[in-house]
Amino acid sequence: MATIKQLMTTNVLVVHPNDTMLKVHELFHSNTIHHLPVVDAGNRVIGMISKSDYLAVSNALPLFKPEKREAANVKLFQSLLVEDVMTRQVATLAPEDALEVAIGYFKENMFHAIPIVDPAGRLAGILSTYDLLVFFFDQQALLN
Repeated sequence: MATIKQLMTTNVLVVHPNDTMLKVHELFHSNTIHHLPVVDAGNRVIGMISKSDYLAVSNALPLFKPEKREAANVKLFQSLLVEDVMTRQVATLAPEDALEVAIGYFKENMFHAIPIVDPAGRLAGILSTYDLLVFFFDQQALLN
């Protein structure tokens, strides 16, 4: 079976704990991503922000009419730090781990993305359920 290294995305956009949620807002709106690893100055993974986390914050102001909600969200995002929103307990895997290990993590924990780290905990890539779907679709195409 394949290893995670064969499937993971290595060009990963990241945020830092002291970035504002406005940066998260900009990254989610300008890229087709659903997860942002949070890294420290040494590029070690310390958290994760999912698009679901972001949407929960952006929908926290239901009192505003839709036409005013965006402006209110921008003000909120300017004052809210990534460290206030991020998930801190993040499961990670290594590039050399077997794909079955990742599949087990996804299945048991309902994750949609897992940061991949080197032995020092530095970000090496990210593996998403989309990466798995593409891999298995390609494998099936080879069999046909």
